Amino acid sequence: MAFKPDQMENLKAAKGAPGKEKISSAEARALLEAEKVYRAGVTSVKDLIAPSSMRVEPRAVELNGQFLTTLFAINYPRYINVGWFSPIINYNSPLDISMFFYQLPSEVILKQLKNKVGSLEAQLMADAEKGAPRDPVRETALKDIEVLRDDLTQGTEKFFQFALYVTVYSKTKEELELLVEKVESLFGSKLVYSKRALYQAEQGFNSSLPLCNDELQISFNMNSSPVASSFPFISSELTSDDGILYGINRHNNSLIIFDRFSLQNPNSVVFATSGAGKSYAIKLEVLRSLMLGTEVMIIDPENEYKYLAEAVGGAYINISLNSATKLNPFDLPKGIGEDTKPADIIRSAVITLKGLVRLMLGELTHQEDSLVDQALLQTYAKKDITADSDLSAIEPPLMRDFEEVLASLQGGDSLVLRLKKYTEGTFAGLFNSPTNIDVKNQLICFSVRDLEDELKPIAIYTIVNYIWNTVRSELKKRILVIDEAWWLMQREDSAKFIFALVKRCRKYYLGVTTITQDVNDFLTSPYGKAIVTNSALQLLLKQSPASIEMIKDTFMLTEGEKYLLLEGNVGEGIFFAGDKHVAILVKASYTEDQIITSDPRQLLEIEAAKKDFEASMDKS
Repeated sequence: MAFKPDQMENLKAAKGAPGKEKISSAEARALLEAEKVYRAGVTSVKDLIAPSSMRVEPRAVELNGQFLTTLFAINYPRYINVGWFSPIINYNSPLDISMFFYQLPSEVILKQLKNKVGSLEAQLMADAEKGAPRDPVRETALKDIEVLRDDLTQGTEKFFQFALYVTVYSKTKEELELLVEKVESLFGSKLVYSKRALYQAEQGFNSSLPLCNDELQISFNMNSSPVASSFPFISSELTSDDGILYGINRHNNSLIIFDRFSLQNPNSVVFATSGAGKSYAIKLEVLRSLMLGTEVMIIDPENEYKYLAEAVGGAYINISLNSATKLNPFDLPKGIGEDTKPADIIRSAVITLKGLVRLMLGELTHQEDSLVDQALLQTYAKKDITADSDLSAIEPPLMRDFEEVLASLQGGDSLVLRLKKYTEGTFAGLFNSPTNIDVKNQLICFSVRDLEDELKPIAIYTIVNYIWNTVRSELKKRILVIDEAWWLMQREDSAKFIFALVKRCRKYYLGVTTITQDVNDFLTSPYGKAIVTNSALQLLLKQSPASIEMIKDTFMLTEGEKYLLLEGNVGEGIFFAGDKHVAILVKASYTEDQIITSDPRQLLEIEAAKKDFEASMDKS
């Protein structure tokens, strides 16, 4: 009888342990049988991970009802690019990939290369003596060998035997055959010749298990550079020669430098929870864009951009009921490009004003909607603004003119009554005066913090319309930042207006940045999703658990990216540019941080330092 080592130890202990009686061979045999029965009922790790069934066939292995087979690479082209293996790694199918590297002594390879050089030179000389035409293949091989000999001698290259195996899985044999063809075509597109393991399906499967067992032993001679090009972990890069620095690539610590105007559209969306650093990241982008000559306009709901505007000499405009600053929603742009026809400009203005009236008065019936449309056209006509007018020499109407026209129309009494609070009541003066803003500045901030919540969506709508008119009047490289954009997504008319702006802004050299912390409200709006689709640049910072699933579905994130957004620190997130995305860390220099910080503690320290400096200057 053959005994296992642990059984022999038990037996020796039973026979010769001091203070114990020796047992007979029959008793020892009975003891071993009992232990064998006991071990048969004990589950080991191997039992847990072992498949319930396995059948080996010449071309495949059937494992738990699944079919698998292994491909191996046997030949490579003369040159191969870094990352050539990426399409196979990222292929949308379960794959097991194994790589085996066997380093060979350089002196052995150098000796073989020396012999090969002598053979090639002799063949080339013999061809020359015979007057035969030159052989480019042999000449190229000779040059490559000489370069490799130099690199091996200098120690800049090593020599390896490289084995590459790819095991594919499928539910049926038919699907497996199709999958093998597709993977082979991916190899072939890179000029890599691959074959399928025949009568070695089990060995191929074993070679692709994480056991470091190369049972196929099919390798190809390579030096360090082409071997390194096959490395499966491709580092994500997202940088260009032009643009601004958005942050640091957390994959490899490279810089994320990008020009948003080089994409198919220059729009951007930013989603993050409160305190995750979204305003900080945008202020950093604004500051760096200003350095490159880009004009920036900001709608600021919380006075977060005031210090930045003061630091760079920008204009900070406060919009409130008590403010001297006024905006007239009936203003018209001069128009550039295809918008130079007065009829088109007036029609566009009427459509925009109808959205504003709905925000001000609430939902309108079909009859009221028709009355508003008629009244707006007559309001412009009252000031001699028609399709034949010269729009450069007109005086735009005011809200009270619109009220008077409505009052003159049959059925307009209820609308006039609802409109009076904006012309004579509590909110009078905000939208009932001529525009007195004419700021020529690279940075313009519109603050709506001091406005009542009821007026904020209306004010933001009017400000965006004013900015849109400015953009259409003169072609320049501009960025519009709409902070807390969920204010506008709450109502269909304002959401539709922002969506139309995002779609049309590209031809006016304008990039729109929408920022929000209320992700659910923004994305549940059909226009919110459309705005995301029409924004080539996207920045996701830390998200709340309540909105992460919606973010994951909208941006098609992996589980790892999902947890990165849940657990990230301030300024950490995912940066999307077109079809590429990387993990980003938003980083500012010390001087930039002092200008753009929103931390109350830092702001108090800066204010205290400013007062100390002013006091010291007064003393001197």
